[in-house]
Amino acid sequence: MTRNGTSFGLFIDGRWRDGDGALENRNPAAPGEVISTHALATPADVDEAYAAARAAAPGWRRTSPIARGEILYRAAALLAERADAIAAELTAEEGKTLAEARGEAGRAAAILRFFAGECAQPMGDVLPSAAERTLLYTAREPLGVVCVITPWNFPIAIPAWKIAPALAYGNTVVFKPSDLTPLCAIRLAEALGEAGLPAGVLNLLTGMPGQIGDALTSHAEADAISFTGSNPVGRAIQAAAVPRGVKVQLELGGKNPVIVLPDADLDLAVDLTMRGAMWSTGQKCTATSRAIVHPSIADAFTERVVAAARELRVGDGAAERTNVGPLVSERQRDRVLEYLDVARGEGHELLAGGGPADGDGWFVEPTVYGGVGPDSRIGQEEIFGPVLGLMTAGDLDEALRIANSVEFGLSASLITRDLAAALAFAREAEVGVVHVNSETAGAEPQAPFGGMKRSSSHSREQGKSAVDFFTDTKTIYITG
Repeated sequence: MTRNGTSFGLFIDGRWRDGDGALENRNPAAPGEVISTHALATPADVDEAYAAARAAAPGWRRTSPIARGEILYRAAALLAERADAIAAELTAEEGKTLAEARGEAGRAAAILRFFAGECAQPMGDVLPSAAERTLLYTAREPLGVVCVITPWNFPIAIPAWKIAPALAYGNTVVFKPSDLTPLCAIRLAEALGEAGLPAGVLNLLTGMPGQIGDALTSHAEADAISFTGSNPVGRAIQAAAVPRGVKVQLELGGKNPVIVLPDADLDLAVDLTMRGAMWSTGQKCTATSRAIVHPSIADAFTERVVAAARELRVGDGAAERTNVGPLVSERQRDRVLEYLDVARGEGHELLAGGGPADGDGWFVEPTVYGGVGPDSRIGQEEIFGPVLGLMTAGDLDEALRIANSVEFGLSASLITRDLAAALAFAREAEVGVVHVNSETAGAEPQAPFGGMKRSSSHSREQGKSAVDFFTDTKTIYITG
């Protein structure tokens, strides 16, 4: 591996090697601080990575699933051992608090452990046949070479939840992490390599989307693409890949509501709403962006939410006292500030925050708006920052109409003591992930994750559902 101080290379065919130029990885809490530098991949490097993945595919496909699982399990143990160091690097390059970073590092290890276990699960079914002396069964077969492209907001968990099932089910991988958070991707690749992953099975390319993005997604050796990121980029990848017969998995945006009914535990409702809206600086696709509250409790709820927002401490995520870290980049900070301008233009009532926070980093105040119209831009568009819009609805039916009125359908939460309301909400919410008395954010490795409408390509990640994307089903008749 190329290492001069904190310089990192590309990982292709089992070797760390130089790229073309260097990418500086900066601390969003202190943009003058360069955390590490990373090689810039070129289209030629993309060709080499795909060639290595294709050459390694037959051997990895033939490798016993149990042996694959043992590698994943060893890699999980390495991540767990290094969790504190990884968390410190994650906070330095992405900005989230150390507590959240420790949780994410542990989650990455848990994901690898889960899919290590899946390697020992049945991979097909034996079926009855109408014909005598016929054995009829199905088997799951790997797709081949999978291109994995991940975002910056969960820089080790999301790569783990794509790469672990891809490898568990016998695929080889060409992996491109976000240019804003490459260091955590390096740590994942290191752990898998040290755990015994054969050369070429995982290939890591760091660099800029404008330089290698098209080469990655249009490559003739790509059998499938798994992408998490923005809607425009994801839909463009899908539009280009489908005519070529390339399987595509997309996880995109969200505009996630929490509905608070009159019987709700108000303290719980406020706590869950603020955690969903403000933790990770609102930079997650499952963040709570809208709170839809019954008028009878709206004043009390608003008073408590505003007080909670004003008490949040904004600063460097490495400081233990910090609740809300910086936005990941200047561009992301400016995007959020533009939405605050939009909110002012739309006439929403500013209740807390509303501008940049003090400090040299890319900080924005935790912001709450009241009287947000369901059809406004603030009520419809994903902001991806620490911004919460408050709305009212007279009953659950109205709240559901508001909740379902956006183009997204990722996650939604209901706070209530009413079982009938909870069941109705679970049935009628147009989202892929339903929460009752829990925040909109959060996903466990054993559970399927994904959205409806424009939040996804209608596939599911994690859990046993992951096998559906990363394999094909073969039906086999044997007559004796």
